[in-house]
Amino acid sequence: MADSKAPEAGTRPFWSVPLSELYIHLGSRPEGLRRAEAEERLMSIGPNRIKPVKGGNSARLFLSQFTSPIVLILLFAAGLSFYLGDIPDSVIIAAIVLVSGALGFWQEYEASNAVEDLLARVRLKARVFRDGQEVEVPFEEVVPGDVVILNAGDGVPGDSVIIDARDLFVDEAALTGESYPAEKFPGVLPGETPPAARSNVLFMGTHVNSGTARALVVRTGRSTEFGRVSSRLILRQPPTEFEQGVRHFGYLLMELTLLLIFAIFAINVFLHRPVLDSFIFSLALAVGLTPQLLPAIISINLAQGAKKMARHKVIVKQLSAIENFGSMNVLCSDKTGTITEGKVRFHSASGIDGRHSDKAQLYAYLNSYFEKSFTSPIDDALLSACRKDISKFKVLDEVPYDFARKRLSVLVSDGKSNVLITKGALNKVLETCASAELPDGKIVPREAAAGRIDELYRTLSREGLRTLGIAYKDAGNRVSVTKDDEVAMTFLGIVAFNDPIKSHIVDTVRDMKRQGVALKIFTGDNRLVAACISERLGLRPGIITGPEMYHMTDEALWARVNDVDVFAEVEPNQKERIIHVLKMAGHVVGYMGDGINDAPALHVADVGISVDSAVDVAKEAAAIVLLENDLKVLTDGIEEGRKTFANTLKYVFMATSANFGNMFSMAGASLILPFLPLLPKQILLTNLLTDFPEMTIATDSVDSELVEVPRRWNIEFIKKFMLVFGLVSSIFDFATFGVLLLLLNATPDQLRTGWFVESVISASLIVLVIRTRRPFFQSKPSRYLVAATLLIALLVLILPYSPLAWLMGFVPLPAHFLMALAVIIVLYIGLAEVAKAVFYRYVKF
Repeated sequence: MADSKAPEAGTRPFWSVPLSELYIHLGSRPEGLRRAEAEERLMSIGPNRIKPVKGGNSARLFLSQFTSPIVLILLFAAGLSFYLGDIPDSVIIAAIVLVSGALGFWQEYEASNAVEDLLARVRLKARVFRDGQEVEVPFEEVVPGDVVILNAGDGVPGDSVIIDARDLFVDEAALTGESYPAEKFPGVLPGETPPAARSNVLFMGTHVNSGTARALVVRTGRSTEFGRVSSRLILRQPPTEFEQGVRHFGYLLMELTLLLIFAIFAINVFLHRPVLDSFIFSLALAVGLTPQLLPAIISINLAQGAKKMARHKVIVKQLSAIENFGSMNVLCSDKTGTITEGKVRFHSASGIDGRHSDKAQLYAYLNSYFEKSFTSPIDDALLSACRKDISKFKVLDEVPYDFARKRLSVLVSDGKSNVLITKGALNKVLETCASAELPDGKIVPREAAAGRIDELYRTLSREGLRTLGIAYKDAGNRVSVTKDDEVAMTFLGIVAFNDPIKSHIVDTVRDMKRQGVALKIFTGDNRLVAACISERLGLRPGIITGPEMYHMTDEALWARVNDVDVFAEVEPNQKERIIHVLKMAGHVVGYMGDGINDAPALHVADVGISVDSAVDVAKEAAAIVLLENDLKVLTDGIEEGRKTFANTLKYVFMATSANFGNMFSMAGASLILPFLPLLPKQILLTNLLTDFPEMTIATDSVDSELVEVPRRWNIEFIKKFMLVFGLVSSIFDFATFGVLLLLLNATPDQLRTGWFVESVISASLIVLVIRTRRPFFQSKPSRYLVAATLLIALLVLILPYSPLAWLMGFVPLPAHFLMALAVIIVLYIGLAEVAKAVFYRYVKF
């Protein structure tokens, strides 16, 4: 964990220290660090992280397996039993608890390591100077003294002082709460300057909104401003629906467990049985009822699911997002690069008469060639398709793009005159114009040409083309400009681009519908372009535009949002609003975005999805990262997410039904029999052995019907499942008591051994029944689950005849005892199959 302390000049904070002094105190230079220096600092300071890697402290993870109050009390009781002279039993109880904890530790440790391996594939990179060369390194390897290069969309890897900057605006909302980007520039400030006013400083955890810069990293890790207040800023993510369900399920089990402990203990004491034996027996029952491995099983299921999803080029950054991913029934997505190829092609440069305009094409080319603050695929397409000889031109200044103005201007000179050229969204460019240029060069008022401009715009838009306006004005002798100079300009023409939809996207959208996921497209394009795309995809014709949303209440939007698939001309904050309203309507919403302005929507969505090529801020905000910008990849990942969710619920069903039934039966039998039906150590061993097959559930195959549609956690369904199948289990438990005692005249030791054998084998085999809604012989389990089940059954049959039998209080069983138990188990499996068919007929998940 990094906790770097920057060497500052005396007691002065680094924003008040001249760069020349900072270089000296940091042992750096304008060309950055040498590789050897950076490696040495990384070794001494540690990785540049705010939070420790989960699972990194193995000892803490191991000890956490024994933090359950019931387990702690049980260990205390075992210690007390040891002190009172019952050494063998107390040692066996402690050993079983230790083995159970070790299994949980191993599962969670493996899951943690698997997740770290996956996260390494999508880690953020920073561009720094090493040995005088520009290289990319992971954020974790940035150290004080590094010189970093920053462009629009880049995250800031550490608290830094600006070396030089051009039109630099930084989004500091994560740190200051200020929604508007802060302008930054080099300089030296007084030491008492508050954080929000430190215009020469870049803070870790913020990102560049527009412009470029070089900066000297001064602090990393927890010593950054972000690290110091991280306990207040990095709030715990709201629990997912699945996590809330697990929590409620835990509360239910806790209530049952406490009731069981007090009731059984009190009744056994009332019946004048040994107090310590009764207490340990009650605790052992409680441990048996509690699915101790549930956290570990959930972790390993999610980790295994994440590894499988990675094979489909879907990297899960937050394991808890897998459940929401599988439950997602609405996906909101940007159009460019996801629905379309993302390879923009230049189509035309037209004057206002709709004919080709060399001047409009040249001015658009100059704007794209000389702008440096916000390069885009549109600029690349224009530059590659319209190569021009511009050797006589030079750039004087630039007004960078921002998401409010939606335009970018450059000031260029041809040696004779200086011209300000603006390119951007058509309506935003027209806002700056007082006049328009006709094809013959005549200048007329903008209003006189408005009709022809609008007609050209509509014609191009109906063809699905993206349009940008071009305007200019003579800048006289000006050598620098600001956004305030974007006035009284002359409209020149429209540049059009084509971004065709992907060849397979129609089939992919159809596959998503089949999966129960509705696609909703967000685009900044106008209604006509959006309508063209919607028609090609076979989506519903209705469209809501951003301007329309400004006049709609949330209630009005809620009434329409389910019936509309395309939202056009939307602003970044409107994306958040649409997602919020969809969630209010009861949907589990995913959002897929890769741009600077997508971060807020990624945060508010149930599942934030980005791509590996996205800007840092989008990739950091996302819970899931696609290695390919393709919805087909997403549909494959959704299926894997649903399989993971289904396997996690299988364990919950198994643990609740078998554990609840067995422990309830044992509690009842203890009140009837003059002796304990199972010794505490035998109860704990039963619980341990029945967990083994269930630990392989992450590898299990999943029936197709369980992944066809989104599914959500349903605590009421689990309660009903627990009661029905717990009752079925208890019926055969009591049948076992009756057969052993009344028909076979079993001794106490024979009863305990017989019931142990029946309980463990039936609980292991019932896994094969409960894991599927089909008849168990029609659903093929994984070979690991089958192997674990058979291994445990064999072990249980051998144990009473082994040298270890006396330690556990078991005795060999006659052959006719085993035959009777086999009949009971077969009948149990048969009744469970019947109960399952009836249950799923009347109870819906």
